[in-house]
Formats: sequence, C-alpha cells, structure tokens
Amino acid sequence: MTDRRLPWWMRWLHVYGSLLGLCATLFFAVTGLTLNHADWFEGGEPVVRTLTGALPPAALGERLDKLAIAEQLRHAHHLQGMVTGFQADDPDECVVIWKGPGYSADAIIQRGTGAYRIEEARRSWVAVFDDLHKGRDSGPVWSLVIDVCAVGLVFVAATGLWLLLYLRKRRRRGLLVALLGTGLMFIAFAFGVA
Repeated sequence: MTDRRLPWWMRWLHVYGSLLGLCATLFFAVTGLTLNHADWFEGGEPVVRTLTGALPPAALGERLDKLAIAEQLRHAHHLQGMVTGFQADDPDECVVIWKGPGYSADAIIQRGTGAYRIEEARRSWVAVFDDLHKGRDSGPVWSLVIDVCAVGLVFVAATGLWLLLYLRKRRRRGLLVALLGTGLMFIAFAFGVA
C-alpha cells in the first residue's frame, strides 16, 4: 500500500471485533485463573445424591433399547448432561453414565430384577465454568463456541498488530513490548516447566 495513513476500516474491524469478543475474552481469562487455582475456587467436594428405583425387567433383556432406558431414568430423576456411556456387556447388570459441565450421574441397573441405583454428583458453579473453559462434557455446540472464540481472538490480535505497524511513533516500542512478552513466555516454559 502506498497510503501510510491508518485505514479506518482496519481500526473499525479491530475495535468492533474486540467488543464482539469482550465477554468471551473475560470469560476465558477469569476461568483460566480459576482453573489454574481450582483448589482455591471450586469449593471442595461435590454434592452427591443417591437415587433408587426399578425398571420393568422385560425392558432389560437381550434386545435393549438403550435410548429409551436412559431417557426413562433421566425423566424419572431429572438427570442432566449427555449420555456418555451405556455398558451392557455384563449379563447381570447395565451401567449408564451421564456427564455435563460440573455434573455426572452413574446408574447401575440389575438386569434380573430391574432395580437400579444412581449416584449423581453436582459441583460448584465455578467448576461448571471451568469445565466450559475446557469444553469438557459440554457438547458440540459449545465446542463450536470455543472454536469461534479462538478464531476471534486470533483475528483481534492480528488486527491489533497490523494497526501497530501503521503507527510510526509507537511501532518500535510496541514491537519491543510484544517481543518482551513473547520472550517471557518462552523463558517461563523453558525454566519453569519440568
């Protein structure tokens, strides 16, 4: 480009891209801190609830309708999360597992009698946010949100660097600070990570 003036459109993209991603940046920054110090923020042991009941033994024969069984238990006990496992290899029992951010429930069903026992565990809201930060047990939609946020942060960083290159008076100092920050990360990795 021959015009060295700062293009208004690049500033516009950077400013409004930053504002669009402001909540995501704050969310991932705060949860990065709470993840790094989970013992400070997550609040100890989960709240555990034990549930019991019985299913019709006829539903637990050789031809299992896994979805129907999982959804019947979900509806009966207001279970949350996604079914992440349904093990029916054992002729005597089935195991169904639900997982979600800060949440898990495990059901053990006796195939002969239909009796079941569910152990449900709920962690604090900080643990829920930490699981969302990692994308743990949060499903494909949230996984897409994480990807979009990551691409957005790369875009904001790239447009910010591009803007810096157009600011002649601040270019050298800004690039030195960026280089210093990059160097500090490499030093922390090289000498602080065993």
